[in-house]
Amino acid sequence: MSLRNRFIRFFQLESASGLLLIAAAVLALSINNSPLAFLYNGLLETPVVVQIGALNIAKPLLLWINDGLMALFFLIVGLEIKREVLEGHLAKPSQLVLPGAAALGGMVVPALVFLFFNHDNPAAASGWAIPMATDIAFALGVLGLLGKRVPLSLKLFLMTLAIIDDLGSIIVIALFYSSELSTLSLMLAAGLLALLMLFNRLGVTRLGPYLVIGLLVWVCVLKSGVHATLAGVALALIIPLRTARDTPSPARALEHALHPWVAFAILPLFAFANAGVPLAGLTLSSFTSPVPLGIAAGLLLGKTVGVFGLTWLAVQARITRLPAEANWGQVLGVAVLCGIGFTMSLFVGSLAFPPGVSEYAGADRIGILTGSVLAAVIGYAITAAAAPRKT
Repeated sequence: MSLRNRFIRFFQLESASGLLLIAAAVLALSINNSPLAFLYNGLLETPVVVQIGALNIAKPLLLWINDGLMALFFLIVGLEIKREVLEGHLAKPSQLVLPGAAALGGMVVPALVFLFFNHDNPAAASGWAIPMATDIAFALGVLGLLGKRVPLSLKLFLMTLAIIDDLGSIIVIALFYSSELSTLSLMLAAGLLALLMLFNRLGVTRLGPYLVIGLLVWVCVLKSGVHATLAGVALALIIPLRTARDTPSPARALEHALHPWVAFAILPLFAFANAGVPLAGLTLSSFTSPVPLGIAAGLLLGKTVGVFGLTWLAVQARITRLPAEANWGQVLGVAVLCGIGFTMSLFVGSLAFPPGVSEYAGADRIGILTGSVLAAVIGYAITAAAAPRKT
């Protein structure tokens, strides 16, 4: 088999994106704990300036990745949520009961677990939302390693749960992780969004106007104090999904075009930029101090208890049923896999504990990596043990 065909087969794997995320994180850890660490940190601290007249955006490369490229990640998350709500697994209320209950438990319980360890420290307590997130690419990638031994209904359950989880994370970021607000910038962003809504109402289906004005919205939101990635979500909700007969859907076209770039470039780059934890001098207390312990326990134990507990309660109350052909052991394994926070947890951690500003900036990444790795290994083992040999 040629090298080209090997690459094509790899990128067709269900777990390809998750494997690239692992590789990017391992590479970052390796470089930042080697004699080349100065190159890693120097690269991320490289100042990048964009200036047009009086408009000036000056940030280190790390923040261009976290605030700029991740806006594209949130754009595709918004497009996926919109498509699922209008036409997919979130379109019928009956389809939302089980994953909705599981997602609610998977957000509330991990936050409470984190606060149990950090409630007496206001500076540390601001990281309560870090263990709430589920990395959908990672979790589905690990589940995909079991192939046809896992029923499709269980994969759909995990995907829907993670989408609701992402929506909850977006709301949390908007409400709790915005800095001092600029009224002028917010008004400009609102005016531009209103213009895009007018385009939608008038039946404009070309992507160009939405993307150009969407870029201006991102600049205004960046300057407003609201986190810039939310501009991607707002833009996604406005781009038309349904169009007149024989007219291609711009939302579907954009989602299709962005997906490989986000899955195989932007998310691995984000993981590389944020997972490089210096390991020199780490001791047992580095893992057992309140912040990393609270995050790891929130991801591994909080997610498991929250997701599995509310799923069990919903089924026992006869509100809903288990996914077709799935058993309780597989549901438990999926609940543990939901503790793979990684991408979204690292992102929320960068907001709660800004690198170079907060004393907990490194501690949060230790907790995220520890909890996510344990959740991946234990979740896979439980799901594999509970899965039948053949389906």
